[in-house]
Amino acid sequence: MASSPAGKKIVEGALVALASAAVALLLWVSGALDRWEYRTWDWRASVMARPAPSTGKVRLVLLDQNSLDWGQRENGLSWPWPREVYGAIVGYLQRSGAKSVAFDVLFTEPSKYGVGDDRALGSAVGGYKGFVGALFLADRTGSATAWPPDLHPFPLAIDGFDPSGLRGAALDRVTAHRASFPVPEIASQAAILADVQHDPDPDGVYRRVRLFRIFDGRAVPSLALASLLAASPGARVAMRPGGMTIAGKTIPLDRNGYAVLRFRGPSGTYRAFSAAAVIQSELRLQAGEEPVIKDPEAFRDCHVIFGFSAPGLYDLRPAPVGGTFSGPEIQATALDNLLEGDFPAEVPGPVTAALTVLLALLAAIPVLFSRSAGKSILFFAVFLPLPAGLSLAAYAQGYWVPLVVAEVAVSLSLLGALTVNYATEGRQKRFIKNAFRQYLSPKVIEQLIAHPERLKLGGERRTLSIFFSDLQGFTSIAEGLDPEALTALLNDYLSAMTDIIHDEGGTLDKYVGDAIIAFWNAPLEQPDHAERAARSAIRCQARLAELRPAFREKIGKDLAMRIGLNTGAAIVGNMGSHSRFDYTVLGDAVNLASRLEGINKQFGTWILASEALRNAVGDAFAAREISRVAVVGRREAVRVFELFPREETVARADAHRAFAAGLEEFYAGRFSGAIGKFQPIAEIDPAAAAYVRKCRALSEHPPEGWQGVWTATEK
Repeated sequence: MASSPAGKKIVEGALVALASAAVALLLWVSGALDRWEYRTWDWRASVMARPAPSTGKVRLVLLDQNSLDWGQRENGLSWPWPREVYGAIVGYLQRSGAKSVAFDVLFTEPSKYGVGDDRALGSAVGGYKGFVGALFLADRTGSATAWPPDLHPFPLAIDGFDPSGLRGAALDRVTAHRASFPVPEIASQAAILADVQHDPDPDGVYRRVRLFRIFDGRAVPSLALASLLAASPGARVAMRPGGMTIAGKTIPLDRNGYAVLRFRGPSGTYRAFSAAAVIQSELRLQAGEEPVIKDPEAFRDCHVIFGFSAPGLYDLRPAPVGGTFSGPEIQATALDNLLEGDFPAEVPGPVTAALTVLLALLAAIPVLFSRSAGKSILFFAVFLPLPAGLSLAAYAQGYWVPLVVAEVAVSLSLLGALTVNYATEGRQKRFIKNAFRQYLSPKVIEQLIAHPERLKLGGERRTLSIFFSDLQGFTSIAEGLDPEALTALLNDYLSAMTDIIHDEGGTLDKYVGDAIIAFWNAPLEQPDHAERAARSAIRCQARLAELRPAFREKIGKDLAMRIGLNTGAAIVGNMGSHSRFDYTVLGDAVNLASRLEGINKQFGTWILASEALRNAVGDAFAAREISRVAVVGRREAVRVFELFPREETVARADAHRAFAAGLEEFYAGRFSGAIGKFQPIAEIDPAAAAYVRKCRALSEHPPEGWQGVWTATEK
């Protein structure tokens, strides 16, 4: 048979298919296809996103911008709010018959309103067995290395799982070495404490969750799992090969212990209520009045997750569906999947390899038997989309099948078979060339303006320098102005700052009220992007100083601006819906710039930059190290630097030397010595004054395992 023409073609087709599959599988195993696989992952998650019966049993209560505005307008509440306010949320949800209430909020620092405020929230949650509090587990971030002896954890028993029996990589994947706990007044009253830390995939997008971690020999549930168990305390949790069973439902886990999320839709899929509406409803019910939320069944028998969605709080995460989710929506998706029991299972590697070879064979052999251009085009049209169709069908059945490796194998098989057919029969050369271009050659996407084909959904990972600014106390300033005056003020201010950013070649991402987000090195490459960002920050502060007298004359108050700068990898591109989208950035590097802007408040500084940006600019700008800060959402502490105009170097040299000496004492844990260095310059250096306060507090309560890290816990 092999010597016949048909047999020869079958052998040739098999060789082409095996070679194509081998190349594709080698690329897959090496990780070279991961970037493209993630994109097809997001496409499948979006196409197949559908609400499930369990979706209607998950509710969100979000502290959104409207809630912040209401709190400031109606009650004079500045951020952060008193914690007793959250007690009204717990009270209303308990009154409304919620099965569980999970707070995706960390209360790791004492309330600035005093211990009574912490006790008020603790009292509100203490009698509610359905309440889930948040702690933060990480490898390097967190002050605690052991479970507090006076804190009784929720006993998460996992049948068939012995943490002491784990070794090597398996232990590392599920073990956390450090933790940040809520203050005792709240932690001791929570029915369950759950881990709220999740890691994105390498491209910065959140597609998986960890359902539990081991800390100090204890299994600590994720917020989603804890919400389920709070409502069903007798539910059985057991390990099995390749995953877990929870309350009788099978949950597949990948080799790193993560569950793959099945998204139900874009942001906004879960029914959400404003925190302000919930608080007002509880207060009105207590007063015997009609609540703001009219539906008495809004939360009955539902699982509720409370968290932040206001842009200024910046708890936003890149997600496969719709661009961005708030942190609580990621938690809600995991909880929804637990309730439904429909996490997708990743197909094992050997099955993927066998499927890849089979598809390559199916693609190569028919093309080799094709004797006309029309049939060849037909085979291309059938087999090129076949891996995508199979992956969608598998997704519908609950399986995650790698798509790109099969697509590469099929593409190479089609190409190889067509090439062999051309070489052996010499027919339709022009047709083959045109068909190859039409179906297989990718288009090179150039600059946004020069090439309109860039206007489509998608993005790329690139190193950027990010600028995040905000006006100090602008909410109170805005309340005292009529709409016309406020609009004029914002227009003048934003125009002046934007002119500088554009002059330095920056890309304006967006305005969020008075906040400005900008970045450099996209869409055009700018090798000096860090210097441009730093120079913009210096120039913006100088320009605001020039405009300050005119603004003071108009509004009777001074405008002061805080700026955060960071250099790092981010996702940049056009994101949104098919009808409306923006050229924007997402990722941890953006979150850090936002955190640095807020950290200015703790040190009384105006421009703070990350170590990455500081290293990138070198000696081009005057700077001093301010602290090593542990920010929420990052595992490792970040070295933070203050930037200032070079002409100030001489005038502030003595104070800066004294500050550096104090900082060295602080890092070493010699707090009395640090106070001695900082105190003489505290009146002229706000950062030194902040350290005096911090050192006094640490002297009164010396920390264990001191590492010289200033912990910032607000999101």
